[in-house]
Amino acid sequence: MKRAATLSALVCLLAVTAAAPASPDAGRRPDGHHARSLLDTVPKKGVLNVCTTGDYAPFTKLDPAEGTYSGIDIKMARDLAKSLEAKPKFTATTWANLTKDVAARRCDIGVGGVSITLPRARQVYFSEPTRKDGKTPIVRCADKEKFGAGALADIDRPGTTVVVNPGGTNEQFARANIKRATIKLHPENTTIFQEIIDGRADVMMTDASETLYQSKIHPELCSLHPDKPFTFAEKAYAMPRGDDEFKAYVDQFVHLATHDGTYAKYEAEWMG
Repeated sequence: MKRAATLSALVCLLAVTAAAPASPDAGRRPDGHHARSLLDTVPKKGVLNVCTTGDYAPFTKLDPAEGTYSGIDIKMARDLAKSLEAKPKFTATTWANLTKDVAARRCDIGVGGVSITLPRARQVYFSEPTRKDGKTPIVRCADKEKFGAGALADIDRPGTTVVVNPGGTNEQFARANIKRATIKLHPENTTIFQEIIDGRADVMMTDASETLYQSKIHPELCSLHPDKPFTFAEKAYAMPRGDDEFKAYVDQFVHLATHDGTYAKYEAEWMG
């Protein structure tokens, strides 16, 4: 009887132990780090998987003929990979799928002028910001006086066509603020500014950084008040949720690059 009681108590103890929640330290190595953190697996594999759209210069630009990427954030991604003793592997994605791809761990990081938004922040971690930004108009220089100070009231008028790329923060801003002017959707972000140059649209409202770059490569286009955009935004890099060690490392990488002149040098190469 005594032995049976002892066995019964042991069975109960094992059952309670099995049902107990895992310790906060479960899944950690003896040195305290998560066993599957990208901070460890990327150097081990020698590859950093980078998701990027390739359609948002000056941050990410795909050369279709060569199949190669360039841009401010592409250079940053190369530097990040090098710091991890790895090489970058760039994977094409879309604005509608970028954060989904990162959240599903189809890539280790998402880069390319990604604006921090609360809906996106529910899906992924964001790094320390790389730069401040915000929506501002870009128009034909010949029509600059037509838009006065470039206020929303000067843009949102009958007879004005506002062109916008669908599915992102540009469309959201246009839908929320344009009530009287015509909104025209143009699906190709790489050719959308030609719509303004050729007169098929009058204005686009996008990130100030993009308007500065486009006005540099297209002298016939003028950015209106890029130093005082309509909105406040910050750009950063997207990472899978839950990997705190990798996020901390990327935060430190961004912090150093934005304070030692590295990021500013890459930005100057594209935006002057």
